[in-house]
Order: sequence, then structure tokens, then C-alpha cells
Amino acid sequence: MAVGIGDLDHLIEVQKGRHFVRDGRTVVPGYTRRKPRRPDEVTDGGSMYWVIKGQVRCRQRVLDFELVDGEEGETWCRIIMDPELIPTMPVAKKPFQGWRYLEPSAAPRDLDDAGPDGELPPHILAELRELGLA
Repeated sequence: MAVGIGDLDHLIEVQKGRHFVRDGRTVVPGYTRRKPRRPDEVTDGGSMYWVIKGQVRCRQRVLDFELVDGEEGETWCRIIMDPELIPTMPVAKKPFQGWRYLEPSAAPRDLDDAGPDGELPPHILAELRELGLA
């Protein structure tokens, strides 16, 4: 869940300020309370799918996880991600907590791979889906 993020451009802008270099590669961190139970599946080519305003809107490849200590003594899981955000076909998603795992067949398709519908702007596709027309 991209809490407080208005749209894909906003997420891109927020993440630009967080980039850092790790092992000679530019990466971007994300944080969550708990490390996933199946981390090897996620780091073996998996992606974080970002839910923005109730819809999956993009994905970002996950490279690694590490536990870090917070300022108040709590432990956080830092998600190390590729900085590239890949737009996906918009798919409605209700709020949730914790990790959810998508089988490849259930994951939203990348917008570039979407076929003829991919030619429409994402906000129009989202609206058509909400109306049950796409």
C-alpha cells in the first residue's frame, strides 16, 4: 500500500529522494514491520506491487531484504528495490495488512504488455474497469 501517495508520478518523485548506491548499483528502500515469510521467492525475480488509491498501479522488482534497528529500539524490514517503477494494468485492491503473494497468473500485467487496451491512458482504463466495461 502506497499510503499518502496520490498517483504514479507522486510515487516516482517521493522515491527519487530515497535512492542510494549499494554494491555499485542504485537502489531504493521501502520499509515494513515484518520480513516476508517467503523472502527467497520474492527476491528470485519477484516484485512489489504498489496499491495507489485502491488500485494496483505499478510494480517494482525486489532485490533484497534486511533487518534494521529503528530509533526507538524497534526492528524494521528494509526492502531493497530496483528504482524502476513498471506501470501495470490498473486492478482494484481493497486495503490489507501484511504480505500478500501473487501467483504469476494472478499478477496484473505490465501496461507495456497489455495489448490493445494498453494504448489507453491508465486512468481511463481504471474508470472503465470500475464501470464493468473493461
